[in-house]
Amino acid sequence: MNDRTIYVTTEDQRRLSGLLAASGHLEGSGKANLRDLSEELGRAVVVPAEAIPADVITMNSRFRLRDLDTGTVAEYTLVYPGKADFSRGNVSVLAPVGTALLGYRDGDTIEWRVPAGLKRLRIEALLYQPEAEATRVIRAAVTQQ
Repeated sequence: MNDRTIYVTTEDQRRLSGLLAASGHLEGSGKANLRDLSEELGRAVVVPAEAIPADVITMNSRFRLRDLDTGTVAEYTLVYPGKADFSRGNVSVLAPVGTALLGYRDGDTIEWRVPAGLKRLRIEALLYQPEAEATRVIRAAVTQQ
């Protein structure tokens, strides 16, 4: 884990806390993943959706990642466990890399321990953030009035 400041929306914090409470019976690596997410949420700066910076990865954000060890670049969406499908680029927030990305910003470099060892990743671009899109839509509607 990293000691950098991370940001989480009030709604994401509420839903993820509920997920943690409902998943408390997991064992092994699942339990460790829950502990990691709980620690990340505990250190996060929680802000209303309209106050989240537009370059922060929130739940359902789409982003481009570069693996700094292999140079591989791929696009992913951070999702809740029920929507996870790595083959489609949907990474669960309960996966080690998903937990690592929550709350980080475009351009940040992340080091995170995964089962295969230490991963070094850089967020190359935030392609879509639901909160930024909602703000854009509201501003467009107000402008048209």
